[in-house]
Amino acid sequence: MGAAPRRVAGPGHGVAHARFDDRPRSPARCWGAKKGATPEDAARREGLGCSRGGLTTKVHAACDALGNPLRFLLTPGQRNDITQAHALLAGYETDAVVADKGYDADWLADHIAAAGAEVVIPPKKNRTAPRAYDANLYADRNKIERLFNRLKHYRRVATRYDKLGRNYLSFVHVAAAMTLLL
Repeated sequence: MGAAPRRVAGPGHGVAHARFDDRPRSPARCWGAKKGATPEDAARREGLGCSRGGLTTKVHAACDALGNPLRFLLTPGQRNDITQAHALLAGYETDAVVADKGYDADWLADHIAAAGAEVVIPPKKNRTAPRAYDANLYADRNKIERLFNRLKHYRRVATRYDKLGRNYLSFVHVAAAMTLLL
């Protein structure tokens, strides 16, 4: 007969089996929070949010008539676009504000009109009283889409490798500066 077979100890020496982990989850959800803060507060502060695709970050941007970036903001992925409208528009004087249907709200249109700018936001389909807008001017909205396309040429922006929100936003600014130089 020979010696008894040696017992193999799990996935590797010194590595616990996954069934012993009380809460298995992705590493992004395991980041430690500051004392007194919940993990949700830390994720919100870093611009991470759970959406259908997992942990995502939404970059909100404002650009001028030439498509040059003016301002960037980060929010968790499940946040609505319209929640950042005031922060994006603050401090800029403009003749017209062009935005997509995600920004269609009476309070935002009133705020833009009070600032003396033309509201170029198409109405949502479910709006009871559709608002008129300049379709020719709305065609210039593709400039912000082209800005995001140029930013996503940088893999670090497209996939968010950074753990901290400030580092990610910093590289978004660097990528925007590089697009201006090219």
